[in-house]
Amino acid sequence: MNRMFGTLKLDLRLQYRYGFYYAAAFITLLWIALLFTIPKPYLQVIVPLVIFTDLGVVGFYFIAGQILFEKSERTIYALLLTPLTFREYLASKLASFSILAWIISILVVTVSYGFEVDFLLLSLGIILTSIFFLLIGVIAVLPYQSISSFIIPSQLYIIVFYLPLIDYLGWFKSILFYLIPTQGSLVLLKAAFGGAGNTSLGQLIFAVFYMLIWIVGLIKIAQGQFEKHITAGGRGGKK
Repeated sequence: MNRMFGTLKLDLRLQYRYGFYYAAAFITLLWIALLFTIPKPYLQVIVPLVIFTDLGVVGFYFIAGQILFEKSERTIYALLLTPLTFREYLASKLASFSILAWIISILVVTVSYGFEVDFLLLSLGIILTSIFFLLIGVIAVLPYQSISSFIIPSQLYIIVFYLPLIDYLGWFKSILFYLIPTQGSLVLLKAAFGGAGNTSLGQLIFAVFYMLIWIVGLIKIAQGQFEKHITAGGRGGKK
């Protein structure tokens, strides 16, 4: 446990040094300013959209950036010489970035929308969405050595997992969207903003547990990627 807290403190210092918190503050202020220009009746639809597409997934590129920094500084390879396990390394990053996503999302919601939300469902939506995309970010970035080589392939993940927005915006309705885990994110976020009356308990339970199942699976995939590209000597990666 002491090792875990030590890793978390180190991650927080590194994230501050890399400028992630300044970027998060800028994003937060920008969204607050933009949302103030939108009439409140529309915010019930727009604010969950902002959280899903930006605030809740802010860590996707942040965690990728940190791993690339650690690769360039070769500190990630030093993990192989320490007692720190991959699960502890990953848990530290998931905790620090998901808390950041929660803080900036709650700030935007309370300042621009108010307190007329279900904060339990909102928090579940933010945290599960953040952890999901953080894990996708880890899996996606480990084969790469630079942000320029990573940025274009990363868009494929974004496109696939943003597909439930088609259902959310009412462009096309299909039960098939429920096969995509991020449909659960939108179910929770929509319910938090007054949509609970139109959302069954079964939908909410499905949203939480389906995302948790995916998260468990993604942790295993991320560990496999780490062993392949870091532990097993695949340090060259893709250029």
